[in-house]
Amino acid sequence: MSIAEPRISPFAEKIVTRSEAMGFYPAIKPALDLVMALALLVLTLPIMIASMMLVRLTSRGPAIYTQRRLGLGGEVFTIFKIRTMYQDSERLSGATWSVPGDPRVTPVGRFLRFSHLDELPQLFNILMGEMSLIGPRPERPEFLPGLEAAMPDYRRRLAVRPGVTGLAQVQQAPDTDLNSVRRKLDYDLYYVATMGPWLDLRIVIATALKCAGVPFCCIRTLLLLPQPGPNPELEYLR
Repeated sequence: MSIAEPRISPFAEKIVTRSEAMGFYPAIKPALDLVMALALLVLTLPIMIASMMLVRLTSRGPAIYTQRRLGLGGEVFTIFKIRTMYQDSERLSGATWSVPGDPRVTPVGRFLRFSHLDELPQLFNILMGEMSLIGPRPERPEFLPGLEAAMPDYRRRLAVRPGVTGLAQVQQAPDTDLNSVRRKLDYDLYYVATMGPWLDLRIVIATALKCAGVPFCCIRTLLLLPQPGPNPELEYLR
């Protein structure tokens, strides 16, 4: 099932073409993702199981939460996460962004979100070829029409597989409004246009630092990550 029509826009195809021209990395990245996901799954499986048991013991509902997300080229897939909100929390409100102090989040869910342990089941999405370890975070299809109306370039981030972590995630807090999404889009388009092993390595290190509680500004400075805002790397595509 695809949300994007055509499957990848002409602009996105230009980004893909450049990525392919960057050398061997885009071709071997899926294999690297598979190996790293398997290794991480072996290391974190006991933690994942313990987290799921804690969720089941402290709130009503399943331990695993599934949600529709947009993947490569706008293909819709099902993402897996450890549930951090109360069961049926969007039954009345519909699809909405989470905000700081969100009452829908359970006490255990706050810890899981802070530690990012709720993201561990997405390793299975990587094994199924739906996600990458690093890439733009997958968006909910319900949000796409509104986001694309406000940001016509938004669909361009669908040119690569979405990631468990990404350049935007190690430099800013989760989305809460359109302004935060605009900043995230700058990071995402930069990543799509410049994806490579050195950038991915820095994002992996940055993710570990973020999980350890290092502030975003320190991570950016330490690892020489790109700043938000208009980027010269993207001018050739405009």
